[in-house]
Amino acid sequence: MWVSTTAIAGNPKKHCYPLYQLAAAENFIPAFLELGGKDPAIVLESANLELATSAVLWGAVVNTGQSCLSIERIYVAEPIFTQFYHQLIAKAARLQLAYPTIDSGEIGPIISENQAAIINEHLQDAVSKGAVIHCGGKVEELGGGWWCRPTVITEVDHSMKMMTEETFGPIMPVMPFSSIEEAVNLANDSIYGLSAAVFAEPKELALEVGQQLEAGAISINDAALTAIMYEGEKNAFKFSGMGGSRIGAAALKRFMRKKAFLIKTNSVNDPWWFNYE
Repeated sequence: MWVSTTAIAGNPKKHCYPLYQLAAAENFIPAFLELGGKDPAIVLESANLELATSAVLWGAVVNTGQSCLSIERIYVAEPIFTQFYHQLIAKAARLQLAYPTIDSGEIGPIISENQAAIINEHLQDAVSKGAVIHCGGKVEELGGGWWCRPTVITEVDHSMKMMTEETFGPIMPVMPFSSIEEAVNLANDSIYGLSAAVFAEPKELALEVGQQLEAGAISINDAALTAIMYEGEKNAFKFSGMGGSRIGAAALKRFMRKKAFLIKTNSVNDPWWFNYE
């Protein structure tokens, strides 16, 4: 079960916290939480577009986008913006629904009717504010389930729910930026900080941009690598969670309490003791 409360620091948004988190706080015991995300991808002008569009597409729609580490916001340098989203549309259109059989395509069903409603709400909100859908763009009911084809959408901004709230679907909003500073500011303009992706050549430039992002795992010239890589230790930032790394060697010790034995090895008075002589 979850409870809703108002976020701290004057943020007017509502957030839900699992009851086990509150129970842990009440009993003063350790808690580990890895929660939602609104992961950004930044594509600089120097990026390999063939590679970037393929990586972003996978990172955004694998598991029908129903992953906390899914790419949910895509920021692209203005000079390559049109070329990028046209390539993304062409690749997205090739993916088919895994219906009527699992072998029919790559895109599986939406997990629940409630989630389908959230995806529809985010799409309708964006369109009502001027967004343009280029492919996909609706939830379909097939065989008693809910489905959504990969959706590329432009003319988006941060007034729209799909740019600020977790959509949890195969939705790819693409927004241009004019400078690296603007891209970083847009990527960091979120209550979440789970993971992110940066595409640029040379990779040192991508790393330099990644170091400025407020997120726990940054994929460089790839996307959503935390889905398949379990060695790099990282933490969730902001409202994406709390506690130690869930991956790597540290994950085995995140609930361990350390105990130290401090042993005196001589019979001489410590210099900080009281002097009774």
